[in-house]
Amino acid sequence: MTRLLTCATALATLGLGLTLGALPASAQEASAGDEKVNQLIIYGDDPCPVSSDHEITVCARKAESERYRIPEPLRGIDSPKSDAWTNKVQAYETVGAFGNMSCSPVGPGGASGCTQKLIDKAYAEKANGTDVKFGELIAAERQKRLSTIDATAADEQKRVEEAEKAYFEQQRRQQAQADAAADAAKTDTPLPRPK
Repeated sequence: MTRLLTCATALATLGLGLTLGALPASAQEASAGDEKVNQLIIYGDDPCPVSSDHEITVCARKAESERYRIPEPLRGIDSPKSDAWTNKVQAYETVGAFGNMSCSPVGPGGASGCTQKLIDKAYAEKANGTDVKFGELIAAERQKRLSTIDATAADEQKRVEEAEKAYFEQQRRQQAQADAAADAAKTDTPLPRPK
């Protein structure tokens, strides 16, 4: 996902006319339910599209000077050519490593180091990741939507209660009219006398 995001950002900033559209993360899709999350990076004074009822639009604003530049995460790409010699030497030192915390299938506890390598790699990606935190922006937009739900629900509840009151009042009037008609029918017409 990170590579897709950085590649799309690179294409967008190279002036190819592409925008970073809806690229929701799978965790966001699982927790969001029916709503769609549209994440955009906008530059300068460009307007952010308005959210609709079933779509949250979150915009990360960057300076106008960043519009046609290579994105920050791609400016210092690690490649074998730019790797420091000390890193290469350390890699050669671990070629024959096995045993505990080595992440190898050899020796007892060799697989125990794989988790640590995975954690170290995740922290390295986080350190080199983009500075846009869409998760926080989405949470703020959701909170803004939830703040209006209470007022909307109170208005809706008031309308429903008024409609119920009018309905029950009409039912009571109709019942009173039916009772009055039944009482009038009883007193006006005498019952026939048996012979």
